[in-house]
Amino acid sequence: MGSRLIRDNPVTVNDLLDGHVKLDIECLDRIYLHGYIANLQVGGQVINFLQQRGFPIPSPACMKQIGDAFRRGVQSYVTANDKPLITLKSADRNIDVMRPYLDRAAATGRSQVAAVGVAQEFQRVFTARQRDTDPGKCPQFSFDKTDRRVTVYYFYLWDEDFGPAFIKVCAYFPYPIKVWVNGHEWAKRQCRKAGLGFTALSNGFAACDDPEALQEICDRLGPGTIEVFFQRWLARIPLPLTGADRDAGYWWELSMAQIETSRTIVFTQPRYARAFTDALIVDNLDLGRPDTLEIIFDRQVRTNTAGDFATKVVTRGVEVTVNAFYKHSRIKQYLKDGRALRIETVINAPKDLGCQRRLHNLDELATKARACNRRLLETERVGQGCVLASPVFERIARSTVDAAGRRASALSFGHPRVQALAGALCVTLLAVTGITNRSLRALMTGLLGTPYSMTHASYDLTRLRRNGLIAKRAHSNTYDLTSDGLKFAIFYTKVHDRVLRPVFAAGQPQTPPELTAAMRSIERHLDDRLAQVRLPTAA
Repeated sequence: MGSRLIRDNPVTVNDLLDGHVKLDIECLDRIYLHGYIANLQVGGQVINFLQQRGFPIPSPACMKQIGDAFRRGVQSYVTANDKPLITLKSADRNIDVMRPYLDRAAATGRSQVAAVGVAQEFQRVFTARQRDTDPGKCPQFSFDKTDRRVTVYYFYLWDEDFGPAFIKVCAYFPYPIKVWVNGHEWAKRQCRKAGLGFTALSNGFAACDDPEALQEICDRLGPGTIEVFFQRWLARIPLPLTGADRDAGYWWELSMAQIETSRTIVFTQPRYARAFTDALIVDNLDLGRPDTLEIIFDRQVRTNTAGDFATKVVTRGVEVTVNAFYKHSRIKQYLKDGRALRIETVINAPKDLGCQRRLHNLDELATKARACNRRLLETERVGQGCVLASPVFERIARSTVDAAGRRASALSFGHPRVQALAGALCVTLLAVTGITNRSLRALMTGLLGTPYSMTHASYDLTRLRRNGLIAKRAHSNTYDLTSDGLKFAIFYTKVHDRVLRPVFAAGQPQTPPELTAAMRSIERHLDDRLAQVRLPTAA
């Protein structure tokens, strides 16, 4: 039914975004952090730490003593506070196991540890190797990191500010920590404290009395708020390190492991959300090409760029999710609860967007991730709303002379090289990283299927610039698409590839039957007309 609606009465992304949106909110979503001890990362630092702990001979036995004391501390904590200690298995989905305990904790309205989970997991930890020493001398050990299956403890929390969360502590040296919180849950609790009325989605907002105030709340969540949460809970749960260790400079710092930044667009009616998805899938199934991911992630993709590039369209029942992967990260787009469009940029490696991992860089990363979400939507808007105005078409379709007397060569529609050029610009659509001679050569060689030299690229970049389709960056050999250049690329490519090519392919097996019938009717009328004027057809 959806495809018939699209065919009989086409709906575009712009139609829906411009007239049927009641809430548009950007917010940090799931936040997953590493806790690490900065000066316990190499073997020599291990020796220094154990010596400040008072161990005369740094050895694996010392590390075992600290780990055993931590395990006893966890057992004492759960006993004294009457908290459940639950064994978590690899086949379990931890949040499902812990949900009843979190719900009971939430019902009290007080911050508390809801339950403690214990599991065996692979962690990057230090192992010891005894060195060769002379007989009679004290043994010496060297320490190196390796992956080992060790005990970890999950402290599942219900926090008055963040709601459900957890802190995972490894019981083995150097005691890495993982922290998970949710930005939407934090924002909901801030709204309640401020008396701001809202209707919740399963993980987000469906409506709000004051959308601008809600956006201001979402914007407030930053590294300082998360750091306060982290240190507050470190003071309440058992840990393998002591206050004396902290005073000596051995304490956990936070870095970003996975950051999800979302944009939720709620439509006035659920049917508009479904229509948006129909229009999106029809026109944007090539989202995952590496060149398109350059658009979304604002990073150049070269032939030697490491990482996987792919698009997955995942269908469960009638729901569709589009996932586009770039290096270690991805951006996904799907319907939320059947009534809202959710766009999420999921960053698993901050360096994918040119950011450092330390938590204090969260604001920079969130800003860049929001820009990813915005560029994705802008790309889809342009893809379904491009109209090349007549003055632009006339200017670029024939040779002109600019104010400086320089000739701008024509970009004739249908010419193979011009069409390849338009296709190349589509590939780098909205790429803030820009277009270079080198990147254009790589694209044009593939599109034309023939050699495309540096001279060819220089000539084409010059005529694109003189036609006002690209602009050169200051002090750089990089070019950016202008608004007219964006329209030129989309208009030329879509008309040629999606309108004319199917028409000229009439009669081929893949051609729609309606088009084949129409073309045969036109051919018959032309033959009749040629016969009437006594013009023979070509042999």
